[in-house]
Amino acid sequence: MTILITGATGTVSREVLRELAGRQPVRALVRDASRAPQLDGVDYVVGDLDSPTTLTPAFEGVTTLWLLTPMGPMAPSQSMNAVWAARQAGVRHIVRLSAIGAAHDAPTRNGRLHALSDAELQESGIPWTILRPSYFMQNLLASKAGEHLYGLFGDARVGLIDARDIAAVGAEILAAPERHEGVIYTPTGPESISLDQAAQDIARTLGQPVRYVPQSPEQARDALLHAGLDQWSAEVLAEYRVAYGSGWGDFTNDHVARVAGRPPRGFAEFVRDHREHFASA
Repeated sequence: MTILITGATGTVSREVLRELAGRQPVRALVRDASRAPQLDGVDYVVGDLDSPTTLTPAFEGVTTLWLLTPMGPMAPSQSMNAVWAARQAGVRHIVRLSAIGAAHDAPTRNGRLHALSDAELQESGIPWTILRPSYFMQNLLASKAGEHLYGLFGDARVGLIDARDIAAVGAEILAAPERHEGVIYTPTGPESISLDQAAQDIARTLGQPVRYVPQSPEQARDALLHAGLDQWSAEVLAEYRVAYGSGWGDFTNDHVARVAGRPPRGFAEFVRDHREHFASA
């Protein structure tokens, strides 16, 4: 059985590769091999989800696909190209990383685009599993500036999840996909927390003051644009600010424990593991 990992240089796919390396034959699809995290036991192949003709050799002999597309207006096209290549190659199962709350009436454009790709996969005739994880803890690594923590939650709480736990769930499904056929999981962390609590956890670990600074959706959008993010992404993240601020992400469940066989990491543990990063931010 050969597993193909797309988005191999991204936050979650890198961790999926680490989970699977040495356990099963793994192939990683990358646009630039020089950026790939060179891991023993991983075969790197060059291909581009925006260019269907590059996918045929990359998908040859693949039995199981981890399908991840980056957030953006072209995501449905990229997912479509991957599903088409998988059908041509005879792939027997696709595990798709979707987005929290993906639905045709989702409060963000990203969620609505993912709903289109989820529906396409479900109608493809290829056995599937879909993951719609909560907000990544790793997203907060870029949210601290000195003694201030910024974010997209307002005063609400969110069931933050460590990307390593998403990867653990994904790896277990990829290794034994038949147990999870036709299932949609929504992995979360063990607790729903506010960004004020997150700031306190960071401050406690660092032994220095850290204060959460709430931003309106418009302030968040403008700050992201000032930081160099493109217009579409900044506006979509502002839409998430509205959704999360309404309590949209305030829930937890047992999906990580159910699939990975262990509880998910809490935010305090995540901060300890990334103490040096937070200290230098």
